[in-house]
Amino acid sequence: MPVNKKESLVYTSLMCFFMVYIMSVYNIVLEIGFSSQAFIGAWVSLPLALIVGFICDVYLVSPNAKGLAFKFIKEDSPLILKILIISTCMVTGMVICMSLFGAIMHNGLNYNLFKAWLINIPRNFVMALPLQIFIAGPIVRKIFRGIFPVGTIQDI
Repeated sequence: MPVNKKESLVYTSLMCFFMVYIMSVYNIVLEIGFSSQAFIGAWVSLPLALIVGFICDVYLVSPNAKGLAFKFIKEDSPLILKILIISTCMVTGMVICMSLFGAIMHNGLNYNLFKAWLINIPRNFVMALPLQIFIAGPIVRKIFRGIFPVGTIQDI
C-alpha cells in the first residue's frame, strides 16, 4: 500500500490503467462478443476513460470510500482485511461512476441513459470486485513494490 502522496499518485495511476482497460474490454465483449475488436476498441477508448476514471478516483471516490472504509477498519486490523474493505468501497464507488460514463458513451444523453446505467452497475460490479481483489490488486501491488520499495518515493 502507498505510504505517501507521491506513492499514492503512482499506485492510483497503475491501478486505474489496469482496471479501466480490463473493464473496457469486458464491456465491449458483452456488447459485441469476444474478438480482437474488443481489445482494439478498449485501447482506442482508453485515453478518455482513463482521464475520467482517474478524476473520479482521486477527487470523488477515493476520499469518500476511504473515509467509509476506515469506519470499519481498526489500527490493528489484519492487512488483508484492510485491503478487502478498502477495495470493496473503492470498487463500489468506481463502478457507479464509470458505469454512468459507459452508459453516456454508448447511449448518449437520452431517455435510455438511466436504464442503461442501472443495468451496467450490477453487471460491472460482479466483474470489477473479483478483478480488483484477486487479479488487479495483487498484480499492481507487486509491480508497484517491485519498482518502488517502501518509502523510496519521497513525499512532497
